[in-house]
Amino acid sequence: MRGQRAIVTAPGQVELQWMDPPAPQKGQVLLRALTTLISPGTERAFFLNLANTNSAYPYCPGYSFVGEVSALGDDVRTLKKGDRVVCRAAHQSHALVDAGDCLIVPAQLADEEAAFFALLAVAMQGVRKARIELGESVAVLGAGVVGILAMRLAQLSGAVPVVGIDLDERRLELAKRVGADEALIGDDRAPDKLRALLGAAGAEVVIELTGAPAAVVTAFQLAAPRGRVVLAGSTRGVTSEVNFYRDVHKKGLQVIGGHESARPQWEDSPGYWTPMREYAVCLDLMARDRVQTAPLITQRYNWREFPAAYAQLANWDKEAMGMIIEWD
Repeated sequence: MRGQRAIVTAPGQVELQWMDPPAPQKGQVLLRALTTLISPGTERAFFLNLANTNSAYPYCPGYSFVGEVSALGDDVRTLKKGDRVVCRAAHQSHALVDAGDCLIVPAQLADEEAAFFALLAVAMQGVRKARIELGESVAVLGAGVVGILAMRLAQLSGAVPVVGIDLDERRLELAKRVGADEALIGDDRAPDKLRALLGAAGAEVVIELTGAPAAVVTAFQLAAPRGRVVLAGSTRGVTSEVNFYRDVHKKGLQVIGGHESARPQWEDSPGYWTPMREYAVCLDLMARDRVQTAPLITQRYNWREFPAAYAQLANWDKEAMGMIIEWD
């Protein structure tokens, strides 16, 4: 049995290579890929070797994998052949992983919907760490996949209203269909427009998910006095000319780092849940139709077309949101 996997060989260069899937050892399972999902912001940044990535080439991209158990190590009892699972694995036809790193996909959830489990968990970092209270206003900077999912999670947490902010009108239209109560163009007048919309000095919670260094300053400006700003996006560069005295100290803001790497691996605490527990919550939310991911799917590619998918990603096509790779 031979398979295929995507390999980034150098900045901006990707190809498909043959692979020989290994047999599972103790505690492991071999998965046959059904669907993988491209994470637009993160995968593009590493593909192009943008700031704060430090990519080492070659590497296998991707971390949102839906597959079927095809073989098990002798001691695996939690899974069986044919089980449909999610795990953090790269874009490849077969993945060898620890059985404990897999979660069974609920029967009512389609493969391509389940593939959003990891991106939904990334969005959850900003919302969970903000500790949103019922009725608080929330502004989310960035209406990409993760930003729109964060808007929906903020709604589920009781935020009123949830305002999506982005430079692209088409993304804002999608945000209003999926997770935003209001939408604003993120130009220089965004702070004034937000204050007029809310009838207040700013949003009580601001979640930054653009990855643009300048947006950090905007997030501080959007926040109300004594508000919370969660920096959950992976910022690609250094934010300069931050007036901390004016925008943070005098306003009494709380600034919270919300990157997923800050999650604990083994034990939960308030605001900091383990990845596996968060992934389980994400699958449950989708299975119960509390979060809809199907509207975020904009492209579907056969695995043979993977280089074309990454070419579109590199060009930063704003219409490219949920990019599905079909392996089955």
